[in-house]
Amino acid sequence: MKQERIDQKRQQILGAALKVFAELGYHNAGIADIAREVGAGHGTFYRYFANKRDILDHVLTYAAERIGAALADTGPTASNTVEEYRTQVERIGHALFDLFVTDRQIVPVFFMQSMSVDAEMTERILAMNDALAALTETYLRNGVDKGFLRTDLDTAVTAKAVNGAITAGAIAALRFTDSAAERDRWVRAVTALMFDGVAAR
Repeated sequence: MKQERIDQKRQQILGAALKVFAELGYHNAGIADIAREVGAGHGTFYRYFANKRDILDHVLTYAAERIGAALADTGPTASNTVEEYRTQVERIGHALFDLFVTDRQIVPVFFMQSMSVDAEMTERILAMNDALAALTETYLRNGVDKGFLRTDLDTAVTAKAVNGAITAGAIAALRFTDSAAERDRWVRAVTALMFDGVAAR
């Protein structure tokens, strides 16, 4: 029971830190701001996290896990046809945009602020992006291996380009006024770009 309470308090502080970083920016936020958001003193914070940099590490792990879970869907090898893969991409797109809208504070912290903290954090974010791109690449590689995507597809670069569209969508979601309609528009447009291209038919 004690461990459960510890975990709950850590999650509460983590959520408060994510909110404060998103609203004030990492560099402008202080431990006092996070403690005030939780409704606790400095001492409570330091029982669970070493410092502001330590809690940012945990915030980014949380964000990467949430994004990775949305990308994972039913698994990279689930699709056997281009139609199945397109449907899978649409599901993933909806899951990602739902995350960006409901957990909106992830976007400014993970996609925008974290690269400016220090060199070590920049490297960590680059490594996280490489890991997410490697996950996306497994879906593309499945399509190449099963013959429903082009055999000459550069899966590594294409995966990074697809994830670049996800990043752009995440940032755009910060300004959504009609979340469902704008989410659907983004998913349609990015899916069409992936599968149909931009050339006139």
